[in-house]
Amino acid sequence: MSKRNNRADKTAKSSPDSFISPPVSKKVNQKKSLDATNSETDPVEISTPIISSASPAKQDLSQQPTSSERTSSSSIAAAPDSQSPETSTPAMPASALELSEAASSRPPPTDVLTNGHGHHDHQDQNGDQERGNSSLTSARDYETVLPPKSPLPSVSPQSIQRCLSPASSPARQSQSPRHRTRTISSTSSCSGEVSVPMFFTGKGVLVTGATGFIGKVLIEKLLRCCPDLACVYCLIRPKNKQAIEARLEDITSSKLFDRLRKERPGFESQLKPVFGDMLLPGLGISPADRQMLERNVHVVFHSAATIRFDEPLRVAVEMNVVAVRKMLALCRGFHHLEALVHVSTAYANCDRPYIEETVYPPPVEPQKIIDVLEWMDDEMLELFTPKLMGEKPNTYTYTKQLAEHLLMTEGADLPLAIIRPSIVGAAWKEPFPGWIDNYNGPSGIYIAAGRGILRSMKGDSTAVADIVPVDIPVNIMITVAWYTAVAKPRSIMIYHATTGGCNPFTWGDMSGIVNKSFHQIPLEGCFRRPNVAIVNNSFLHDYWTCVSHLFPAYLCDVAFRLMGKKPRMVKLYNRLHRSIDCLKFFTCNEWQWSNSNHDMLKHQLLPADLKVFYFDPLPLHWPTYIENYCLGAKKYVLNEDLSGLPAARAHIRKLRIIRYVFNSVVAVVLWRVLIAKSQFARNLWFFIVGLVYKFVQHFRITSTMNKS
Repeated sequence: MSKRNNRADKTAKSSPDSFISPPVSKKVNQKKSLDATNSETDPVEISTPIISSASPAKQDLSQQPTSSERTSSSSIAAAPDSQSPETSTPAMPASALELSEAASSRPPPTDVLTNGHGHHDHQDQNGDQERGNSSLTSARDYETVLPPKSPLPSVSPQSIQRCLSPASSPARQSQSPRHRTRTISSTSSCSGEVSVPMFFTGKGVLVTGATGFIGKVLIEKLLRCCPDLACVYCLIRPKNKQAIEARLEDITSSKLFDRLRKERPGFESQLKPVFGDMLLPGLGISPADRQMLERNVHVVFHSAATIRFDEPLRVAVEMNVVAVRKMLALCRGFHHLEALVHVSTAYANCDRPYIEETVYPPPVEPQKIIDVLEWMDDEMLELFTPKLMGEKPNTYTYTKQLAEHLLMTEGADLPLAIIRPSIVGAAWKEPFPGWIDNYNGPSGIYIAAGRGILRSMKGDSTAVADIVPVDIPVNIMITVAWYTAVAKPRSIMIYHATTGGCNPFTWGDMSGIVNKSFHQIPLEGCFRRPNVAIVNNSFLHDYWTCVSHLFPAYLCDVAFRLMGKKPRMVKLYNRLHRSIDCLKFFTCNEWQWSNSNHDMLKHQLLPADLKVFYFDPLPLHWPTYIENYCLGAKKYVLNEDLSGLPAARAHIRKLRIIRYVFNSVVAVVLWRVLIAKSQFARNLWFFIVGLVYKFVQHFRITSTMNKS
């Protein structure tokens, strides 16, 4: 028995940073007490502590219970042949006195939720600071035995309940504010039985970026799967002289909401547009609308941002950094705010090969960048932009990192969480497979390849293409809002929405499936046959760019001029090359992201919620997804009807014949020129023709002999 306690003591001292898996509820049936009444006490629930994947708290080794304390603190007797502590049963009855002693000496159940930095800070015996990446791992409870019985006075059941109460524990009362923790109910999830739709019942939701790709899918998912929410307030700005009500009506009348219109007619009554512009002071929200939002909003999803890679730094900072500060000021006025979910990007720290669930410090403070923009003109700012960004490839990733740091420093007092999706692509399952409505991300590449315009793309064919379907980050956003409001983490948590870690798919595999898909379901009016290739060699890429891009483009523009039409192919290829250059950094490199909080969130959900709000990319079958993606680009972006497939396939066959004829003519012309210039080429040609003549003559003689 003492050896076992020593082993438990050594285990506790050697792993002060061990993390315990999500809570598991255990009931210990207490037997009859030693007093004269022989009354039975109620079952007692003992919660296994839950620890998230990131915490700034320093681990104090002095707070670890000693071996003797653990020996006297457990109310479960561990037999030598018992199972694991989670499933083992008591080997002997536990008296009321023993339970009271155990409750008074055992440390209370806690859940230390971390700050989203992905690591703790602690000191070893030499006083050196160490930083370690925190991950969600599981640990067994300490294996202990009961102390020997002794004739002591009996204890009333009321005192037992007081001792078992976490609030009365001396260990909890002695904790400093930095180490103070909260108790989460020990059920199948951290929220007890509060499901995600139940949480959103009667809640007001504010969505920024409601007209964007993620915003549209988020609104549709909320209204369809959380039908009892009070209202979704959409922050929209007028565009092209179109009012915000008209813009919202265009969104709800699109194909994206076809399923929702069938299942829930009249869902528009739960949508309310609110005038807002990220570039205006106070977001341009009127005082009346601000008061309405302050009274009614409980959850905020902030996804508004500029996603252009080549955006000028001034505009990118105003949209992605200054607007975040305005959102924080707005949310501080909300009377019932329970969760603020900010959408960042997984490439905010793309200058690192391995990215943890933490906010890394930027090279320059965001406020200093904002101050510089106030006095520096555009010409000077353009010259200094590469030096300010450092190793960042574009202003988008740079300003997203600045925004995360701003949230950590100025939004720590709010119930905030950060989502980092990678390259967002078409829908995987919902609202229907392959839905896409823009040219951003892979969509423009697929359409250019399907048209036969894009033939060569600079990139590493063996690098992982971390594309995530849009419904995965949307489901993570909804469940993260639920977890942030229910579990109330003490600090900001970060969640990665990526696929490369558990379900990798390379750029080379993607190009092959894209070519195959557009051969089976071709686009209308193709310029050439679809045949895109990922080329890693710079010389070969430049060669194919000249031969397969620029040369055909100039020929077509000459033909357009002869026909009296305006030339456009060279201009089109110039825009395409600029887009490919912006993506080159992401197609030539690959990254790894930690997913501890992502996995933790999956274990906190109820089974029904995990089925509805799925976000595990492991079951994703990439060939099927890419085929649906290409079909969705044809149907929803280009608005091409599938009834035109026979004509499109006939056009592809014509392009194939033209290609074969053109290649044959070019080969004959080159060979004739080579023969005229080289004696060796002429001799080789006569030798080949002689061999063919002899073979044909031998074949005729053999056929004649067989007939005779």
